[in-house]
Amino acid sequence: MTASLDQYRAPWWLPGGDAQTIWPALFSSPRAAAMPAYARERWDTPDGDFVDVDLLPAPVLSAPGLPRSHGPAPWLVLFHGLESSSASRYAVAFALAAQARGWPFCVPHFRGCSGEPNRAPRSYHSGDFEEVGWILRRLRDRADAPLLAAGVSLGGNALLRFVEEAGDSAGAVVRAVAAVSAPLDLAAAGAAIDRGFNRLVYARMFLRSMKPRALATLARHPGLFDRDRLVAARTLRAFDDCFTAPLHGFSGVDDYWRRASAKPHLALIRVPTLVLNARNDPFVPGWSLPTRDAVGPHVTVWQPDEGGHVGFASGPFPGHVHAMPAAVCDWLAAAS
Repeated sequence: MTASLDQYRAPWWLPGGDAQTIWPALFSSPRAAAMPAYARERWDTPDGDFVDVDLLPAPVLSAPGLPRSHGPAPWLVLFHGLESSSASRYAVAFALAAQARGWPFCVPHFRGCSGEPNRAPRSYHSGDFEEVGWILRRLRDRADAPLLAAGVSLGGNALLRFVEEAGDSAGAVVRAVAAVSAPLDLAAAGAAIDRGFNRLVYARMFLRSMKPRALATLARHPGLFDRDRLVAARTLRAFDDCFTAPLHGFSGVDDYWRRASAKPHLALIRVPTLVLNARNDPFVPGWSLPTRDAVGPHVTVWQPDEGGHVGFASGPFPGHVHAMPAAVCDWLAAAS
């Protein structure tokens, strides 16, 4: 029977959306020592750049108590969040969940997130469905097995945009998908992260890595954007208006956030899709989430009251983050 996080409740010792976001990301298990030994591959992109993909082969047998696959084991592909990588705690937890089920697993890194600057000025963004589609099609040609995909935060929204844009053709590429804590309405999420406590903590944290990376890109490609505007940016809105939007063909931040948001197009999805959002996510306001009757017949919505942003910690102090990847993998396996 598929586990569900639809009625998830946080441990008593972890109250509130901010604690449920920050603590699991920094202190809950799995820790760095549990990170599997990935094999890294570099794939040349059609535009002369590259993406780095971390892969794990499947073990010979599934772990005791978990169902074994009939026929070729499905591949699980994880698209990470903003400024994240295969080393994040949730990515390691997904890797361990896939290994336990005997599934090959991989994390494609969005450009600039694998630890090495990219050659081209192009970066990545929340609606990057062209890049997601190119990666998934290449993996599908290689896998000779069903392909399952999960996306976390920004990666979840980009994955949803792919299956939305692909429509009926998505099923030829991926069997089922799941999006965790995706900012489905980017304007609502952008406004939330840019005010109050969120601006002081979360926006500042993201900008601390995004601005130096953007400036390094400018040093390699002079004249790409206005350096003074980027240095002065104190919000994600200002950063996206100066850097992300113009680099990827949008007229400005409002055009980017509108066209990249997955929420308006969820009814177009034609493959089994799970959309998981905690209603107390500091980045994704509960009021902005889609209602269950507005997403179309192929979409399952889980909206627990608690969980934070990519948190969903479980167990006694200091907790772990295995329950969410396990539930998502169970759902993907059942849906496929």
